[in-house]
Amino acid sequence: MLAGDNPTDCTVGDVTFEPGCRNNWHSHPGGQLLVVTDGQGYYQEKGQPAQLLRAGDAVSIAPGVVHWHGATATSLFTHLAINPNASQGVADWLTPVTDEEYRAAHE
Repeated sequence: MLAGDNPTDCTVGDVTFEPGCRNNWHSHPGGQLLVVTDGQGYYQEKGQPAQLLRAGDAVSIAPGVVHWHGATATSLFTHLAINPNASQGVADWLTPVTDEEYRAAHE
């Protein structure tokens, strides 16, 4: 988890994306930890190249970092989403990831 976190002030979700599915751009006031448990997916921070994630990978996302994540076009993508500092809010949802942005993740 992230430094200074209270381990009891969190939410944990087991999330599965179907092939080609992704969430919107968003951020987490208290940060987030993703732990990939199955399949392949993408994680991208605004203004940075997308990263391909596979089972066993983990991503620590600092508070307020705008990002998205989702499945590749051909694979399910399952991860644990751990949201520390949940009392600060779990997510701030923003605009959809466009088809063009999603296609660019494949390059």
